[in-house]
Amino acid sequence: MRGLARPFIAGFALALSAPVVAKDAEEATSVAAWRAVDAETGKIGDVEGLEQLARDFPDSGSVRLRMLQPLIDAGEIDKVLETLEWLYDRGYVFSDVAQTQIEKLVGSVAPGRVAERLRAEAEVIAASEVIDFVISDARLVESVLHDPIDDRLIVSSVIDKAVFGHKWTETWEGYRPRNASNISGIGLSQPDGQVIWMASGRIDGSDAEDEFHGLIGLGRVGLQEFRIPTPDNASISDITVADDGRIYASDPLGGGVYRASPDAIEMEQLVAPGTFRSPQGLATSADGTKLYVSDYRYGIAIVDLATRKVSRLASDLPLILDGVDGMWRYKNELIAVQNGTSPMRIAAFELSEDGMRVVGHRILEQSNPEWTEPLSGSIDGDALIYIGNGQWDRYVDGELAQGKEALSTQIRRLPLD
Repeated sequence: MRGLARPFIAGFALALSAPVVAKDAEEATSVAAWRAVDAETGKIGDVEGLEQLARDFPDSGSVRLRMLQPLIDAGEIDKVLETLEWLYDRGYVFSDVAQTQIEKLVGSVAPGRVAERLRAEAEVIAASEVIDFVISDARLVESVLHDPIDDRLIVSSVIDKAVFGHKWTETWEGYRPRNASNISGIGLSQPDGQVIWMASGRIDGSDAEDEFHGLIGLGRVGLQEFRIPTPDNASISDITVADDGRIYASDPLGGGVYRASPDAIEMEQLVAPGTFRSPQGLATSADGTKLYVSDYRYGIAIVDLATRKVSRLASDLPLILDGVDGMWRYKNELIAVQNGTSPMRIAAFELSEDGMRVVGHRILEQSNPEWTEPLSGSIDGDALIYIGNGQWDRYVDGELAQGKEALSTQIRRLPLD
């Protein structure tokens, strides 16, 4: 889910960025600091301010894309070319419209040099298969998980404020919690799997009053409900359930992160609002001491669960680490759905022994022609199951856009080994 504007690949105004910045000495030898970001950070538009932002977030493609127009306006052609090369080295592909505009603006000053730094097209890697379809009645499906106890698929519906379950030989059946808001992130209680946890929060842009914001747990026995509200009416979206049973949730609008034990009476603020611009996917480390948080605009953060200190996941490789929607840990890798970069892809980031750096990288799937927009899902054994044709573009403020119709939703399976 994205609580902010759509990805930055559609046009030139959002498809433009900053000079290559060498990694700081501090970053190479110690923990990389996380700079707090909010709506005001997104308004930075001067070259000096954006260059500093690029130093603070050296693996953010979004920051560099923002820099291109100011650099062009300032006549900094060499820095424009450095930025294009930075993006080229990381596999970024501009739209045809953006490529034409870039060459029109700077191609005459640097003939040939611009074209060398623009990828013509993305490599297609179609590695997943469709394993099921969700009925169109379940509007705007956001996430999916496999319930191994009942051997069924469970999906969340943002617009219907419900979860739908489906066994292989049966039809989809919906359950709508009383007074729920948009249902997005879902997960099973650990280690017993007896409760389905779901995030209830206003994220679709519609207006509604007296809705419940927080975690809703649905027990297997008698459909018993458990409710854990968020403080200050936060609108949570993505969740992850740790091995110890704690549930972590991100607020893509307020920028905070929250957590709760299964028997809590209220969710606890783990990271204050305004620390992140749009936190999305969450994953705990193998030893349970860290929480990885994807910020859609700026990269991946690491929260020390004992001290609550926030740092930035650094990379030893030339990578783009922002644009991440869903994110999960698989063995010693972070599996990331990057639907906020171009091309859209699903990547695996191998972590260092201490979990603070990316030391390896695999592209698992990319530019699948059957995608509209890959969304969230869950790890199921040695595979990722996820939504392949997200439909956020078909809805406006909680309603179908004029001329659009709800479609059945693809559930896809992607092997991870």
